[in-house]
Amino acid sequence: MTSTRSIKFLLVDDLDANLVALAGLLERPGLELLMARSGREALEILLEHEVALAFLDVQMPEMSGFELAELMRGTERTRDVPIIFLTAGTVDQKRRIRGYETGAVDFLPKPIDPEILLNKATTFFELAKRREELRESEARLRAANEELERKNAELAESGVQKDRFLAVLAHELRNPIAPVLTGLEMMVTADNCPKEIVDLAEMMRRQIGQMVHLINDLLDVSRINTGKIALRMERVDINEVVTEAMESARTFIDSRGHELSFVSENDSLAVEGDRHRLFQVVSNMLSNAAKYSPPNGKIDVKSGIDGDGNAYVTVRDNGEGISEENLPKIFEMFEQVDSSRQEGLGIGLTLVMNLMELHGGGVGATSEGLGKGSEFRIWLPALVQRKEEKPVILNRPENRQFAPAKVMVVDDGKSTADIIVMFLNLEGMETRVAYNGEEAVRVAREFKPEMIFMDLGMPKMDGYQAAEEIRKLDPDVIMIAVSGWGREEDKRRSKEAGFDGHAVKPVEPEDLRQFLSLIC
Repeated sequence: MTSTRSIKFLLVDDLDANLVALAGLLERPGLELLMARSGREALEILLEHEVALAFLDVQMPEMSGFELAELMRGTERTRDVPIIFLTAGTVDQKRRIRGYETGAVDFLPKPIDPEILLNKATTFFELAKRREELRESEARLRAANEELERKNAELAESGVQKDRFLAVLAHELRNPIAPVLTGLEMMVTADNCPKEIVDLAEMMRRQIGQMVHLINDLLDVSRINTGKIALRMERVDINEVVTEAMESARTFIDSRGHELSFVSENDSLAVEGDRHRLFQVVSNMLSNAAKYSPPNGKIDVKSGIDGDGNAYVTVRDNGEGISEENLPKIFEMFEQVDSSRQEGLGIGLTLVMNLMELHGGGVGATSEGLGKGSEFRIWLPALVQRKEEKPVILNRPENRQFAPAKVMVVDDGKSTADIIVMFLNLEGMETRVAYNGEEAVRVAREFKPEMIFMDLGMPKMDGYQAAEEIRKLDPDVIMIAVSGWGREEDKRRSKEAGFDGHAVKPVEPEDLRQFLSLIC
C-alpha cells in the first residue's frame, strides 16, 4: 500500500547555506521539504502544513530553536511533532535537558554527519509513511462503513416496501378465494347432494387450499430466503400426500402424454411432517420427472419403509437422465440438468433438499447416464401406524343448530359479502348486508345486529372507522374483522381498535360457525 500524500519535513535555520545543504542531504521521492529562516516564519508554515519531523537550529536571532520548540509544544496542532535540534557548539547538560523538555528527540552537532542525519531522517520518514497509510486506510474504512450503512438503510427500506407489497398482494389474492370456499361448503351441505359433487368439491377445496398456502408463503419470503421456514408439523399419511400431488400434477403430466403409476408397499404410511411442504416436495419431483422426459414417457412412483425405519418415496422416469459430472450438482441453487432448455429457475430440487433436511430426512438421486432416465428418492422417519387412522375427506359436517340471531356482513366485495350472507341464512341467522362503511353505520342503526363481520379495507370509510361509529350506537355488539390482511401487526391493530376477533380471508365456513357460537 502506497501513501497518496507526500511526507513533510520542516527545516529551520537563519542561514540559507545551511538550509540548502540540509535539503540536499534529505531530498528523496515522496518527501516535501519546507524551509523557514526564522521562528516566526516556521510558525506560519506549521499553521498551514502537517509536519512529520522538524529540524531546528538552536542559535537563531529573535527566536531561538528552544523558544520555537516551546511554542510548538503549547499548541495542539504541533504538540506531537518530533524535533531534532541542530547546534554549532557543544550543548551543556542544562541546555540539553531543556531541549528534551521541549520535545527534542535528538541533538545533531554541526558540521552534520550525513550518515547519521540520513539514518535518523529515514526512520522518521518510514514511520510517517506507515502512519499516513494507516490514516488513509482508516479513511477508506470509514467511507466503506458509511457506504455499507447507506446500503443497509436502502435494503431495510426495500424490505419494508417488499413486505408492504406482499401484504397487499396477499390481500388481493385472498379476496376472490373466500366466496369460492364458502360456495363449496354450501354445495356439499345442501340436502341430497350427490356423492360425485361431494368428491368434486373435495378435490376443488384441496387445490384451493394449496393456493392459500402459496399465498401465505408470499408473506414468509424473507424467512424462506434465509432458510427459516417454520414447519406446521402434524401426523401425515405420505401416501395421501403422493396421491394429492399426482392429482395436482395430472394436467401437466397428461399434456405431455406421460404414463403415471403409483405403487405402495403399505396401505398407509404415517410420518410427522408439514403436509403442505411434503406436498410441495413430491410435486416438485413429479414436475421434474415430467419436464425432463420425452413425450409419452413413463413415470413410476413408489413408497414404502426401508430397513432403517424411514418412510420413502421414489419417482423414477425414463427421460433424459443425468450425466455423472452433473449428478452431484443438481441440488444446487439455480442449477439445471440442461441449461439450454431454460425451463424454470432451477430452484425446485434445492427446495426439495432443504425441506427434507428440515424434516429430519434427506433426498438423493441416481441415474445410469444420459438417455437412461433418473430416480429421485426422499425419506424421513416413519411413525408407528395407528389402527384407527382414516383418511380425511370433505363431507357434510354434523348439523349444528344455532339459535336465530341478527348478523350483519360488511364488505365492499359484493360477491364475498353475498355468499357469506347466503351461508349465514342457511345456518338460521337473520342477516343484513352493507357494501361500504357508511352504509354499514346506517344499516346497524336500523337493524341493531348482535354480530358484525366487518371488512377492513374499504374506500371512503374503512372498517376501523365504521366500527368506531357503530360502537357508539351499541357498545356490546360483537364485531369480527374479516380481511385479507393477516400479518401479526394487522391482527394486533384490529384488536386494539376494539374488534372481538380477526378472520383472515378466505374465511372457512367452520370459522364462521365458531364465531357464531359466541352469540348463539
